[in-house]
Formats: sequence, C-alpha cells, structure tokens
Amino acid sequence: MRISQLDGQRVALWGWGREGRAAYRVIRAQWPRMPLTLFCLAGEVPMAHALRDNFLQVETELSGESFLGFDVVVKSPGISPYCDAVTAAAAQGTRFIGGTALWFSEHPDARTLCVTGTKGKSTTTAILAHLLRAGGHRTALAGNIGLPLLELMDAAAEFWAIELSSFQTSDVAMSGVRPEVAVVLNIFPEHLDWHGSQARYVEDKLRLLTQARPRLAVLNANDPTLAALSLPDSQVHWFGRGDGWHLRGDALFRGDTCLDDAGAHALPGRHNRDNLCAVLTVIDSVGLDAAALLPHVASFRPLPHRLQVLGTRDGITYVNDSISTTPHASLAALAMFGDRPTAILIGGHDRGIDWDGFAAAMHGGAPASIITMGQNGPRIFELLAPLATREHFTLDSAADLGDAMRLAKARLGRDGVVLLSPGAPSFGAYRDYTERGRHFAALAGFDPDAITAIPGLGVA
Repeated sequence: MRISQLDGQRVALWGWGREGRAAYRVIRAQWPRMPLTLFCLAGEVPMAHALRDNFLQVETELSGESFLGFDVVVKSPGISPYCDAVTAAAAQGTRFIGGTALWFSEHPDARTLCVTGTKGKSTTTAILAHLLRAGGHRTALAGNIGLPLLELMDAAAEFWAIELSSFQTSDVAMSGVRPEVAVVLNIFPEHLDWHGSQARYVEDKLRLLTQARPRLAVLNANDPTLAALSLPDSQVHWFGRGDGWHLRGDALFRGDTCLDDAGAHALPGRHNRDNLCAVLTVIDSVGLDAAALLPHVASFRPLPHRLQVLGTRDGITYVNDSISTTPHASLAALAMFGDRPTAILIGGHDRGIDWDGFAAAMHGGAPASIITMGQNGPRIFELLAPLATREHFTLDSAADLGDAMRLAKARLGRDGVVLLSPGAPSFGAYRDYTERGRHFAALAGFDPDAITAIPGLGVA
C-alpha cells in the first residue's frame, strides 16, 4: 500500500516509538489534515499532545474492538499481529501494515539488500554497508539496526543495506515489492512470545524468501532449515559451502583460494567470520568484486552491545554483549574468551526458550563462573545446578544486574572477564537491550554515552 492510497481511509497509528513517530511524520507530510488516531502508552501521551495536531486523537485503552472502525492500522514492529485485538479487526477487514511495508511500496526500484537471521544480522548489515561505501558506492544503512526506513523516505542511495527483524520480514512481503537481495544467516528459536510458537517464528522469518520472492537469495548452507528450502522464484547463492565464500577452521576461503590475510583477521570470532562470508557473497552476487573490498574490513568499527569490550577496571575486562537474546548467542560469546577466566551473566525475560543446548555445551566447556538473573534466571539455575560441581564452575543466582556484577567480581581474580551475554531479552527490567547495556557499562565504571553510538547509520 502506497501512502497516497491512504486518502479517504480511516487510519490509526499503533505505537509511538521511533517507528511510530516516523510513520506519523511521513503521513502528515502528504496528508496534513487527515484524521488520525494514535494508540500509545499513557507515558507517551504528553509527547503526542505536544505536537498540537488538531487532527490527531490519542487513545491509551485497547480492547478487542479498538480497531474495528479503521480501514488501515500502521503498527510498530514490536507489536504482535497475533494478539486478539489484531485478529478480531483483521477478520472484519482492517488492514495492519508496518512502516517497512510503506517504505518498500514507495521505493519499488531501490536496490535493496535485506538481511535477517536469528543472530548476527546487525553486524552483517553494518559490514555490508561499510564495504560498499569503501568501494565508492553511496549506501544507506537502516532498518532494525536503529534507523527506521521511513526516516529516509526522501533519501537517495545506490544500495540500501537493510536489517530486518522477524517482526518486519512480513512487511516486505506485504509491500508486493521484490527485494534485490535477501540474506538469511541462520534460524534458531527466538521471540516465541511475539510469534506464538517456534514453527510460526520460522514461517514468519522465511517470508522474506518464500513470499517476498527476492531476485537473489543469499543463504547459509550450514543451516538445516535454509538448506532444505526450495525457492523457484529466486536465484540462490550459498555461503558456507566449498564452492563459495566459506571457512576452513578459522581461515577465510573463496572456493579453494585462501584470503584470510586480506583483512578478515580484523573480525574476531568464528561467528563474525561466518557473517563476513555472507557479506562477501552478497557483494559478489550484485556484480562487484568482494575480494577487492575485503581489506577494508580492517577499518570496520564493531557495533555497540555486540561483544563490545568496554575496557579494564582493576584487572577485570568488561564485555557488553547485551544484544544477546538467545542461548546460542551466549555460547558464541563464551567461545571468544575461552582462554581467560570468565564470569558470564545470563538470563532475562522468559519467552519459554529452553536452555538445554547451553547446558549441554557446559560439559567440558564451562566458564569459570555463571551468574543467572532475570525472570528466567531461576529456571536456568535449576538446569545448571547439577553440572556446576562436576564441570568445576561456580554458579550463583542474582537478584538483578547490579547484584550479578557484584557476584561476578567476587568470583574473579585479576585478568578475568565479566561478560554480559544474557541470552534473553531485557523486557521488564529494562526498556530494551540498549538500556541494559548502558546500565552494565555504568556499573562497570564506564560512560554509557560513550559506548552507545552506532556508526554509519543513514546514507554515506
């Protein structure tokens, strides 16, 4: 649906975060007197009223019938489309769309390079934009990484590097616009509370491939879910396979040619090199020379809250991996510091994801100390308790992040690592992973403002 098609429609906005505010500005730019209804949190009402918009009605109460009187509801991505209020209205003909769908509808000819996956998508998207810019290509970096596409409605770019969450992949399909490239890095259980089940999460994630029908699909050959896909409408390029970009051990290869000394060593961790393989495959797939751009990886600045080494205090190194929202991500983070005594802080909002795989990895591979916290902390503690003595790691339960930090420092000597890699969202205790990471930095004695800027957002 294009914004021009909203004319004459009964339109509501749902959510007043950055995405919601961007949608409001775009609609108002074209339709300054269109009646709009905003559904938001009570604490957001003063900000909405400050607009002094006589054509904006603000509501804070939701019921199963709230949306029945609207033709279109522009919904923020974090709001599940499977809740009762949505399903009831949708059954009566109300159309729910997101800002991502609006942007794609307005930019059918943009060279869009869309990246999704359970983990690694932000870093992958940022590296892709960095290398394209290093090659002289005007590139936008936007999407779920921290800049809504609607904030760049009138921007011009040769390439659009777009991170998509599982909440946004359906929006691309709904727009009817085929992306030039869709990258899917991996599929693990995630956001089960939003999607309702693991099967639905996988289905929603894969809509970027199965329903958006990208012209080119860049897929991880080592992910069984992706390897089993049939995509008759897309040309598929694989990474992680011997005939393309892949790793042998920790070394980077394209086919049988080793290119590890050309800049790949600047990215720490095997998981980041896997992400780099995806990026290089995308660059080759759009007709550019990825090998020629590879040395520019050395100038890439890691993103905040993603295995971010904050620094050292009193001999202890603090690492902020607050973006970690799955047990798989926590394990990947631990692998980075296997040669140093490490205390890992895990736990947060409980979405029902099991930690059995994490527990299994503790057999012979446990850190020095594990501290559980958050809503699912007791459940994780109970799972790990039988292993602690046998695998020689200490296990503590913390009341909150501050208590976890105190316990971690008490368990470590000098040259240790305190690693915040929760493997769970922060909802409840914090607004989002950024707020959690900032609090961790402050508790460790670092300036939160100095560690949170995401480099490269926008067009350059």
